[in-house]
Amino acid sequence: MSTQSPSPSCFLTKLPIVCLLAGICCALWGSAFPCVKIGYVLFSVDTSHVPSVILFAGTRFFLAGILAILIGSVTIRKPLMPRSRRTWRHILHLSLLQTILQYIFFYIGLAHTTGVKGSIIGASNAFAALLVAALLFRQETLTGRKLLGCVLGFSGVVLVNLGQGGLDGTFQITGEGFVFLSSISYAFSSVFLKRYSAEDDPVLLSGWQFAVGGAVMMAGSLLCGGRIAPLAPPAGLMLLYLACISAVAYSLWGILLKYNPVSRVTVFSFMTPVFGAALSALLLREGAQLLGWTTLAALALVCAGIWAVNAAPRKNLSSGRKRHDL
Repeated sequence: MSTQSPSPSCFLTKLPIVCLLAGICCALWGSAFPCVKIGYVLFSVDTSHVPSVILFAGTRFFLAGILAILIGSVTIRKPLMPRSRRTWRHILHLSLLQTILQYIFFYIGLAHTTGVKGSIIGASNAFAALLVAALLFRQETLTGRKLLGCVLGFSGVVLVNLGQGGLDGTFQITGEGFVFLSSISYAFSSVFLKRYSAEDDPVLLSGWQFAVGGAVMMAGSLLCGGRIAPLAPPAGLMLLYLACISAVAYSLWGILLKYNPVSRVTVFSFMTPVFGAALSALLLREGAQLLGWTTLAALALVCAGIWAVNAAPRKNLSSGRKRHDL
């Protein structure tokens, strides 16, 4: 039992609250799949020109960082600024993993695959995070149920590619392959965010890592000839919405990771491909793909895998929280 006085951890470790906040995050992230592709059109992004794709991504995340820093500053009524070299080091690590690597892979990959496939492959981030936390950083115990969940989830990822002829025709390293590498980068960023948020404000880490990572992406892409050109006022609104997705969802996610074990939070990522597939079908007219039996079966496997992980005995979750809630 904790000897500390009542704190946000008491509230933020309650399962209904974790479900609600994680659900909001996943709904926002799920909407990013079709909205990014719509954004490509609104900003005249040549998806075959990598620097232009990265410039669009970097602009989004730099704006997201500024928004998160402003919101955090208003909340605490003083500038949300890093105060030590240690904090800056944490920010640089997270910006590399969470923003630069993850989203370079994500944006290039999404430009070369469909929104539905991208959202389902993205589901592997929950299982990758669990494996990284358990096997590399010893933050979790990899039980049989959790391992079963990983197997089921990755089976869904494989099935959606096989079902669509992925390995024979439609699978591309720069498409589906890059989306998967984006998930691996996310897994490492989740583990480090869990570790760093024990010492630093997760909103501060979120805002500054987005600002730094976005600035690096913008600078690099401009040097390589990247260009974007908004076609009409709706383009600016779409960019603002995409920035808000990152600023709000990642800050909330970081707060949840601060007070809960990695697996307890990341397992809810199964909702992201569900939202992403549904919204891609609605907004990108990929309904035929969504209704295909292989896609539905893949979604079922992903959901079954996440249920298996989430159904781990509560005492394991409790003990993990006692070990890692610093």
